[in-house]
Amino acid sequence: MKEEPLDESVRELLRQFFEEHIPFNRFVGMKLVSISKGAAHAEIPFRDELIGDPMRPALHGGVLSAFADAVGGLAVFTVIEPGAKCSTIDLRIDYLRPGRLEKIQARARVLRTGNRVSVVEVSVFQHDPDSPIAIAMAVYSIKR
Repeated sequence: MKEEPLDESVRELLRQFFEEHIPFNRFVGMKLVSISKGAAHAEIPFRDELIGDPMRPALHGGVLSAFADAVGGLAVFTVIEPGAKCSTIDLRIDYLRPGRLEKIQARARVLRTGNRVSVVEVSVFQHDPDSPIAIAMAVYSIKR
């Protein structure tokens, strides 16, 4: 599927919403990397507060899950009309390997959007998008 760019003003509104207006996203430091119609890519810089297993050490699975959910929701906002809302109905995540103590990234792609729901796949990775540390499937409710 060819990426379709968003209008710059829409892109900026979504960036502000994602990075600045959602307190949790702001707290963990989520930053938008790129966005297009039906897709979003973001990152979180590493901080000690994101460690879930200090013995291994590894990133906290809850951070990975919340990150996948947030980036998936952002991708949905690129395909619904302005003023519509979306909220998570279901999120299924598979943890494939421990997250190293470094920056994490997530890429989300909308698979299908109907009148009431949108289905999204999300890959969470560090250096190599082809070697994810977690993958997620999410379903979002759309309120028009």
